[in-house]
Amino acid sequence: MLAFLFSGALFAQQSDAKATQMLKDAAMATGGWDKLYSMNDVSYDYDYRYVGTGKADVSEERYIFEGEHSYGRYSQHDINVAPGMEGEAVQSLVKGEPVIVVGGKMKTEPEMIGGTDFLRRANYYWFTMPYKLNDPGVIATAKGTESIDGTDYEVVNVTFDKDITGKEVNDEYILYLNPETKLIDRFYFSLPAMGVNAPVILMENEYEDIDGMKIVTTRRIYQPGENGQLPDEPQLVQKLTNVKFDNGFTAEDLMVK
Repeated sequence: MLAFLFSGALFAQQSDAKATQMLKDAAMATGGWDKLYSMNDVSYDYDYRYVGTGKADVSEERYIFEGEHSYGRYSQHDINVAPGMEGEAVQSLVKGEPVIVVGGKMKTEPEMIGGTDFLRRANYYWFTMPYKLNDPGVIATAKGTESIDGTDYEVVNVTFDKDITGKEVNDEYILYLNPETKLIDRFYFSLPAMGVNAPVILMENEYEDIDGMKIVTTRRIYQPGENGQLPDEPQLVQKLTNVKFDNGFTAEDLMVK
C-alpha cells in the first residue's frame, strides 16, 4: 500500500495535465461517454453480497443517463436497504426525488429517504465512474507508478472541489490505471457517509465486453481490519449480470408510486 494513502494533506489541490489526460483515456478505453449516452439507459441484475454470511442485497437496477435517474427493485435486502423488513423493496431517484416502498408501503422516515437518496446516487456512480471522473470539480494528481503482480500501474489521486460538489467532506480515490488497457483495474476509496474519511478500502474491478463497452461486472472489496491491514480475501463481492442497454425507459417508468 502506498505511503501517501493515509494523509490527504499531502495531495496537491490542483489537477495536473498528465492526470487529467489519464482519466480521459480511461473513459475512452471503456467506450467513451458519447457511446454510453447514445445507449440512453441500462438495466442489470445486481448481487451485492458479504462473502460467507448469506447476507446480500439483490436487485434489478435501471438507470437513465439523461438526468441520471436511478431505480432498484430488491428481492433480497439484508445490508443497505431496509434490513430486517419484510417484503420486496423498491427505490427510485427520479428528477431528484428519492422514494422507497417496502412490502407495498411507502416509507417516509428521514433515515429511509436519506438512505435511498445516497444509494441510488452511489449505484449509478459506480456504474458510470470512468465517465464521472471527468466531471467538473474533480481534482486529479498523478502520483507516479507502482508495480503490482508484474504490472507497473499509473497511480492517480482524485479529490473533489467542495465549492462545486457542495459537500463539506468529499470522497477520495487512489486509482490504479493499467498502462496497456488504460482501464482502472483497482482503486482505494474513502466512504465519508459511513465514517471512513481516508481512502483505505480497496476495490478490484473485472471487465466484460458488452455492446462495444467495457463494463465492470465484478467488484471485489477489501476493508482494513483494526490493525489497518487488508485481508487476503475480499469481504464483499458485487456482481452485475444480464446487462442490457437501450431498453426505452422513460423517467415515469422509473418512478415508484
